[in-house]
Amino acid sequence: MRAAVVEELRGPGAVRVRDLPEPSAGPGEVTIRVHAAGVSHLALGQTRGEGPARREPPFVPGAEVAGTVLAAPPGSELAPGDRVVALGLGGGFAGVAVARAAHTFALPDGLTFEQGAAVLVDYLTAYHAVVRRGGLAPGEAVLVRGAESGVGLATAQVAKAFGAGRVVAAVPGEPEGKVALGAGADAVVPAEGFRDAVRAVGPVDLVVDPVGGDAFVDALRCLAVEGRAVAVAAAGGTRAEFRVNRLLLNNIDVVAADWTSWALAAPDRIAGVWSEVAPHLASGALAPVVDAVRDLDGTASALAALDEGRARGKLVLRL
Repeated sequence: MRAAVVEELRGPGAVRVRDLPEPSAGPGEVTIRVHAAGVSHLALGQTRGEGPARREPPFVPGAEVAGTVLAAPPGSELAPGDRVVALGLGGGFAGVAVARAAHTFALPDGLTFEQGAAVLVDYLTAYHAVVRRGGLAPGEAVLVRGAESGVGLATAQVAKAFGAGRVVAAVPGEPEGKVALGAGADAVVPAEGFRDAVRAVGPVDLVVDPVGGDAFVDALRCLAVEGRAVAVAAAGGTRAEFRVNRLLLNNIDVVAADWTSWALAAPDRIAGVWSEVAPHLASGALAPVVDAVRDLDGTASALAALDEGRARGKLVLRL
């Protein structure tokens, strides 16, 4: 099979495509013919030896795949030919992958394989940030920073699907704004100077921020009394710093949302979050936004685009 391989831990430039033997499934694992694979910050981190999915080279990166079942363990309720999505800690950028049956789920009928490959990292991260950590209540107003990215667009959609009254997307420019509005945001504001634009129309109850940096304090200034800000990990953002007295002014909360570490601490949590998100994917309330689809030979360039902040939506590999 053809696969993208990390040969050295020096970023996307060390990824090469070559032929490898197909992997063998272990106990409780499903063998999947991969039709599409999602390009995520989890995979990007693997190319540098960073994050919870660190592996020693050479190895095949890629955490999220969509494809058809080739073989499944007894009692898994999966059968050859089933359309599925699956989450793992690697091996996804290849013609065949294996994943735990407990982390392999039926792909909703309305989604293509490319859309399916855009779901598991971004939408489960978004649910964790908005609902579990952010405590979204019906009718609340939400500000999403970095809303042009795959996880940002997923966050805007998840907020609307789970009851937000108003979703404001902070984006770099007009083209990204059109994408965010098409994905379900109610309004867009410029990423530069978003604080004044948000406050002109009223404070928000919840900020979801995968960007961080110095402007995180401006995000806190957008919050209503007893508002919450969620700092999202593993989305390519930079460290944010603020004084604790900033929280005292309006009795606001700041919480962290690192879905990967939370999920890996108790792997059955992945299925639990999927059960919350899947009905909204099936209904169309959540519709993954795929920015570009590349073949396997474009793996290095896709990872570089993600690394450099050039992705507008999800980048997907077609195998």
